[in-house]
Amino acid sequence: MILSDFKAFPRAGRIMGIDWGAHRTGVAVSDTSREFVFTRPVILSGRGGASIAQQIADLARAEKVVGIVFGLPLHADGTESDASESVRACAAELCTYIDLPICFIDETLTSRIAQDNMGRVRVSDIKQNLDSESARVILDNAIAIIRRLK
Repeated sequence: MILSDFKAFPRAGRIMGIDWGAHRTGVAVSDTSREFVFTRPVILSGRGGASIAQQIADLARAEKVVGIVFGLPLHADGTESDASESVRACAAELCTYIDLPICFIDETLTSRIAQDNMGRVRVSDIKQNLDSESARVILDNAIAIIRRLK
């Protein structure tokens, strides 16, 4: 179920962060206390014929998460971009595979922060890990928002 904000989002348990991409989707998962966030390998579109949403659902079940947070790409003025529609469509499709609360959070500058967090690494490492590191930043931001709501 897609929630309009984090007020009804679960306050305890593992949660998953998603940095959606048309070809590569970054994934991160928290521990049950939400003190630590771990990156997971990216989800590649078209792998084995399964959609990105179906692959996210499978991973969510395996990781035993209680909620999912998608980064939402917005323009600098806060309006939604064309990519925002694709993210929302993926989340809507995900609802057909799994019954978990889903929220969105502004992902502005997460890739930049993720790359800064990675430090000086080879270009191939950036390409391989940036999406999931961005998902980690998205999830860290969401956890901070959820904690402030207590």
